[in-house]
Amino acid sequence: MARKAAEKTAEAPKGDPRALVVDALMALAARQPWDMITLSSIAEEAGISLADLRDLTPSKGAILGSFVRRIDRIVLEGTGTDMQDEPARDRVLDIMMRRFDALLPYREALRSISRGFERDPLGLLALNQQGLNSWRYMLEAAGIEVDGAMGAVKIQGAILVFARAFRIFLEEDDPALTRTMAALDRELKRGEWVLARAEGLDRLAAPLRGFFRAACDARKRRGHHHRHQDEPKPDAA
Repeated sequence: MARKAAEKTAEAPKGDPRALVVDALMALAARQPWDMITLSSIAEEAGISLADLRDLTPSKGAILGSFVRRIDRIVLEGTGTDMQDEPARDRVLDIMMRRFDALLPYREALRSISRGFERDPLGLLALNQQGLNSWRYMLEAAGIEVDGAMGAVKIQGAILVFARAFRIFLEEDDPALTRTMAALDRELKRGEWVLARAEGLDRLAAPLRGFFRAACDARKRRGHHHRHQDEPKPDAA
């Protein structure tokens, strides 16, 4: 099962100061509220100076972004070919569950971070942008087409599905994450229904998009022609 292949510890490479900073942030978040974590406390936890931390990262949010990319790598490195013949929903479910497996050692820290972002709408917007970057790769790993207008819909839909199951993941006691998996399965089925209708609307709208593009091009050509007609002609010699 592909999910088994992803179950590895998210350890920081030895001697990598950026990875040590990520570990420091997550260790602090597991012990105290997210809002109370300062850049100075992160530097102290990581065993570096504040000046060195400044050279490594611009903000606490950027360190969290590095943590997200760490989880991305764990999932992507654990992606094999044994799910490629399975239905699309099963492939996405596998990717999502392996992501939860990778997050499991950090669950206490994630609870603190989640509570902190509930009071930070701007932070949530930045986190969603990070999610767009992550899930573009996650869906690609699951063999899902992510280009074009519908690709953006699929990526944002994956974020919403994962976010809904994430709330259950934070509170679930079962190490097998059975409730989380059930929530994912349920949300993915609902997402399939929405996506099928969105794809239908996209197909219906395709001729209209072509018509409007042609109309806009024609209008630009007319405007260009009128500008040339309105230009003053030079006097005859």
